[in-house]
Amino acid sequence: MPWDKDNYPDSLKNFMAPVRNKAIDIANELLKDGYSEGRAISIATAKAKEWGENHDERIRKKGH
Repeated sequence: MPWDKDNYPDSLKNFMAPVRNKAIDIANELLKDGYSEGRAISIATAKAKEWGENHDERIRKKGH
């Protein structure tokens, strides 16, 4: 199931929007490549965190 900025996995709810949106983009591409949802989310989360760190983005919302 492809995700978007309004419909995404619960595991991304505490991420800042730029990082969450990057994770959504990555996960959707992985789904197109045949990855399972769980694996796509896992990989996309790790890659989006890495992207955020490399772009000086705050990763998570305050308190999380």
